[in-house]
Amino acid sequence: MGTSRIRDIVLSLRNFARLDESAMKQAAVEQGLDSTLLILQNRLGLQSFRPAIEMIKHYGNLPPIECYPGQLNQVFLNILANAIDAIDEMSRQRDLKAWQPRIILRTELQADQVVIVMSDNGGGMAADVQAHIFDPFFTTKPVGQGTGMGLAISHKIVSDQHKGSLICQSELGEGTTFVIYLPRKQPLEHHSVCHLA
Repeated sequence: MGTSRIRDIVLSLRNFARLDESAMKQAAVEQGLDSTLLILQNRLGLQSFRPAIEMIKHYGNLPPIECYPGQLNQVFLNILANAIDAIDEMSRQRDLKAWQPRIILRTELQADQVVIVMSDNGGGMAADVQAHIFDPFFTTKPVGQGTGMGLAISHKIVSDQHKGSLICQSELGEGTTFVIYLPRKQPLEHHSVCHLA
């Protein structure tokens, strides 16, 4: 059983990193999401200060899309890690008997674009914080716990590398939702290998 689990983790890490794939290719978004969740499995589980985070998945059976899979997986990791951080912070403030930490993932096809929705029921953000979350080096985390680059890089990957959009919807005390819109097919001139600056 342990060997099987190690094999699954190694395969997920390989799938997540896509180290052998630097060019744009057809890939399954939902497979990337699942690989990211497996990497974060330890953080999602039961902690001394909170119950395990309930994961709810509503996948829309998406077709493969043209993308840089490793870069998209990095976006998923950044957003989900931030969601876990928000839930952990909220867990220290709430009565755990009355609150179940939760992350909801939803995917769907809308015309010629794929929509990926990631929601948490953490503490949410005030409007003045939301206005800066995609700014490089902006962070609400204590010194030494965040670089302020995760969401800035994620925004660049989605908008510049994939010609999509990344939107944040949040209300203080009500959780946060990130919505990613990605085109199913990229323009022909965008098929050359791209690298982040």
